[in-house]
Amino acid sequence: MAGFVQIIEYTTSRFDEIKELAEKLRAEGQGGPAGAISVTITQDRDRPDHFMTVAEFESYDKAMENSNHPSTQAFAEAMAKLVDRPPTFYNLDVRDRM
Repeated sequence: MAGFVQIIEYTTSRFDEIKELAEKLRAEGQGGPAGAISVTITQDRDRPDHFMTVAEFESYDKAMENSNHPSTQAFAEAMAKLVDRPPTFYNLDVRDRM
């Protein structure tokens, strides 16, 4: 079983603006050629300004191809202006699913 998951952890009081950026990117049909299989955005109930985005990819290579795509880079640069500090990235190989 192969797969790769990237978790992006960030703190912001401007989540609605980040969501708008993501929706605009999606509406314009932009994104890397090896886009994510799925993306889940979560908010911490105990720390309302704390978020984690969980992006699932076919493989690490596909994730890096997506990360290096110009539209992904532009989104990351715009998002960086809306978060309280640089996000933390967790790069995880999928070992099993149940």
